[in-house]
Amino acid sequence: MEILDYYTLTADKQSAIRARLVQSEWRAAAYLRRLLEQNGLRALCGASIRLLLGMEGQTLAAFCTLAERDEIDDTDLTPWIGFVYTYPEFRGCRRSGALIDRACALAKAEGHEYSYISTDHVGLYEKYGFEYVTTMQTRHGDDTRVYKKRI
Repeated sequence: MEILDYYTLTADKQSAIRARLVQSEWRAAAYLRRLLEQNGLRALCGASIRLLLGMEGQTLAAFCTLAERDEIDDTDLTPWIGFVYTYPEFRGCRRSGALIDRACALAKAEGHEYSYISTDHVGLYEKYGFEYVTTMQTRHGDDTRVYKKRI
């Protein structure tokens, strides 16, 4: 799997990635697509956001973000790994793990000691070395579990 950053791609390739997001059953992928089409992802998550793309040839297999902010407002915790997703036909080969590892390596290179994930999953991110910290409220008013990992 090759890992690319959405923001380094040509406009045509970015368009193809946005089109692939429609093929996901995960509603957050549709939200991500809208943010990308409206140039709102950076406004929401910070100017330095990276959208990491796990590519199998020309096909988007998995993706995640590394950002200053995620779905929790007013926190000093940063950076956040978010929008973690692998398409069903590519699951079972640790593609998400490879993307998370790349995001953590990038965060460490920027001088961060920890990376954070906000999720409602229990038992998923622990296998990638994250530990539960607390429950916080999202900007939408929902409770979310916050995990951190020393990088």
